[in-house]
Amino acid sequence: MYAIIRRLVDNGELLEVHAGFARNIIVGFARISGVVIGLVANQPMVMAGALDLNAADKVARFVRTCNVFNVPVVTLVDVPGFLPGVEQERGGIIRHGAKMLFAYGSCTTPKITVILRKAYGGSYLAMCSQEMGADMVFAWPTAEIAVMGAEAAVKILYRKEIADAEDKSEKAAEMAQEYREKFASPYVSASNFYISDVIEPQDTRWMVALALRK
Repeated sequence: MYAIIRRLVDNGELLEVHAGFARNIIVGFARISGVVIGLVANQPMVMAGALDLNAADKVARFVRTCNVFNVPVVTLVDVPGFLPGVEQERGGIIRHGAKMLFAYGSCTTPKITVILRKAYGGSYLAMCSQEMGADMVFAWPTAEIAVMGAEAAVKILYRKEIADAEDKSEKAAEMAQEYREKFASPYVSASNFYISDVIEPQDTRWMVALALRK
């Protein structure tokens, strides 16, 4: 994720905030074409980028700070979901996640979201989806926008078909690909107006810069 951020922001410079805390999420300040922005990004190299209690608090606090000082927020999404587990539930992951949703929903500064890869379920909503008030939502062709990942989804939706198949692994792979094309493709989301546009990775910087100046 840091490599992508360096290519997105001016001079590859990011002033990261709380770098040692909740390392599965990156927050900090940077410039894009001279415009100061607050950057929020999942870090898939730590806990696969899943959101946990600390990550939700970190993002909520940062987005509120950006709102107070009228700093636009750019969010880079690669999130598989909220971190599961008894500890997370006992710690109040729903309550902490709600803080994050409220912070984005109440933020009145420009909000630009770019979906790089995974954007699954409620965690995608929490990462500033269009439904949470994002002004522009772009997606790379590699994005998967769905309730859950294709592999997990087909085990539930097509369990009988897979069980009846001679080659179960081949059938599961076939159904997973079909699920991606029918439900998780960013082009499907764009055609239903859930996102603004599908863009090529090399166009990300100037598309975000253009959106910030509108």
